[in-house]
Amino acid sequence: MNQDVSYDVSAIRQDFPILNQYVHNKPLSYLDNAATTQKPQTVIDRVHKIYARQNSNIHRGVHFLSNQLTEEYEQAREQVRQFINAKHAREVIFTSGTTHSINAIAYSFGEKYIHEGDEVIITGLEHHANIVPWQALRERKNARLKVVPINDRGEIQMDAYERMISSKTKIIALSHISNSLGTINDVKRIIEVAHQHNIPVLLDGAQSIQHQQVDVQDMDCDFYVFSGHKVYGPNGTGVLYGKEKWLEEMPPYQTGGEMIQKVTFDKTTYNELPLKFEAGTPNYVGAIGMAEALRYVEKTGIQAIARHESQMLRHATQKLQEIPGLTIYGTAERKISVLSFLIDGIHHYDTGMVLDKMGIAVRTGHHCTEPLMNHFGIEGTVRASFAMYNTLDEIDQLYHALLKVKQMFS
Repeated sequence: MNQDVSYDVSAIRQDFPILNQYVHNKPLSYLDNAATTQKPQTVIDRVHKIYARQNSNIHRGVHFLSNQLTEEYEQAREQVRQFINAKHAREVIFTSGTTHSINAIAYSFGEKYIHEGDEVIITGLEHHANIVPWQALRERKNARLKVVPINDRGEIQMDAYERMISSKTKIIALSHISNSLGTINDVKRIIEVAHQHNIPVLLDGAQSIQHQQVDVQDMDCDFYVFSGHKVYGPNGTGVLYGKEKWLEEMPPYQTGGEMIQKVTFDKTTYNELPLKFEAGTPNYVGAIGMAEALRYVEKTGIQAIARHESQMLRHATQKLQEIPGLTIYGTAERKISVLSFLIDGIHHYDTGMVLDKMGIAVRTGHHCTEPLMNHFGIEGTVRASFAMYNTLDEIDQLYHALLKVKQMFS
């Protein structure tokens, strides 16, 4: 398969300094992008500039540095709004990541709307971050947690989903794209069905924001969350998007600092959106760095990135299917650039360790989706996940390395 000549992956790779190194005397081939993505030089420079020349706490100062950084922080919010096509910037809440965002919704929405006997629906594809907060809510409120089953291709069983909805269902929370299998869920259909019953939907966008165009208004989701480090931005950053009508009614998840409007010993009133949900000193450096990452993605072109990654996935699937005894888990008709697999008789950890000695970074284990692994009757997989800077040559290196792994353990 030939590389798409209209997509200059060599030039893109030059923007990511970490890729230009050797590991165990082998050129680094980084195929662990579903865990975290690498950072372009523009993001590194932007973060460095803040700490070196601009650093000051935001929203609270009258001096030059504070005012300057406050303006850039709010510009970062506007950048996120544009990137996901939210209606208002006040619908964009900065958090520490997807996990923080889901916990905030589970707590705040749960406190307001969930009562004994009410139901929350999730799916069999979910990351632990979209399971455990709802389990905690279930225990706190004596509610019910229902799980939509999946088929052996790794796809949600839509008939079962529609049958599960009842008058007690208060919210539906699911991944836009599975982190373990790469399955792209039919979220527009899922949301449409939910809204027919006036049920809000939360989308975990940790694995979609970096791979395809995200338009929250077009999807009509009520909440959408993602992490900055998954989309080439700094770690410890994230976004909680929520429709204004929900965010206005929900109580804050944390209190103190900038989220207050007025405090007395008798009563505290809360600030307006979005500050109502941003207690304490925010990670303003990370938020501004994340906005820089989104600008980099926009400059590269999200549709061009998607075409490139689709080419990677097709080539990798074809090559790995040629290896006798290798099983790919997650064969959905619609999926993104994630390949989870096992080789007969070889533990996933052993495969990953040998690949590392060959300079190839992959992820091994259950990928924070133990219930999903249980569905397939396995402990975990080897997961190779591709990003904008990966190449067909790296796929071929993975293929030849896996043949060597198979030979070593034969």
